[in-house]
Amino acid sequence: MFFVSFLKIFCYNLSMEILEKLFGSSAKVKIMRLFLSNEEVSFENADISKRAKVSVNSIRKELNNLNKIGLIKNKIFYKEIEKKIKKTKTKPAEIKIIKKKVNGWILDEKFPYLIPLQNLLVNMNTFASSSALKKLNNTGKLKLIVISGVFIQDPDSRVDLLVVGDKIKSGSLDNAIKILESEIGRELRYVVFETHDFKYRMNVYDKLVRDIMDYPHQKIINRLGL
Repeated sequence: MFFVSFLKIFCYNLSMEILEKLFGSSAKVKIMRLFLSNEEVSFENADISKRAKVSVNSIRKELNNLNKIGLIKNKIFYKEIEKKIKKTKTKPAEIKIIKKKVNGWILDEKFPYLIPLQNLLVNMNTFASSSALKKLNNTGKLKLIVISGVFIQDPDSRVDLLVVGDKIKSGSLDNAIKILESEIGRELRYVVFETHDFKYRMNVYDKLVRDIMDYPHQKIINRLGL
């Protein structure tokens, strides 16, 4: 009970830096979040490395440790992959989707501290960490950042993140989003608007914008006076 209460007290206030110190490494935190956020999904090592942005060598060590404590377990599953069929004299080159049998990992739902861990690592506002905001701040002249969906535990939200600004660098934004996704363990649904476009959509009661602004959300940056 003490362990559960401890997690509940801190679940909304822990930054990635604190979590890293609690669990020993940022790699372990990212990998745990990936499994805890995707309870019924199986992953092989290459997928985990790509999604969590952690080196393969670090992954092997962390996966073995998480397997030993019972948080994850081995799972053999079939994965759809693309196979390139070379061009022949009678047939053009083509891409076929085939199923490949792979050895991977899946969350063990019998882990005794599953719910408190999800409260700590999944059901927390990642934007409580200033590092998350800094990643986006470098993408352009931001006027408005709105979070909803996964960040406020509202599964009915249409998007998780709305970004409004000027001179937004798409490459930098994509990279910032990927880093955020690696930290929270799931893909983000997000939309980006130039300031003039957003204001126009607000004035004409654009459905997407209204679905974001009229339902539960939090404004992280608001330089538009909304």
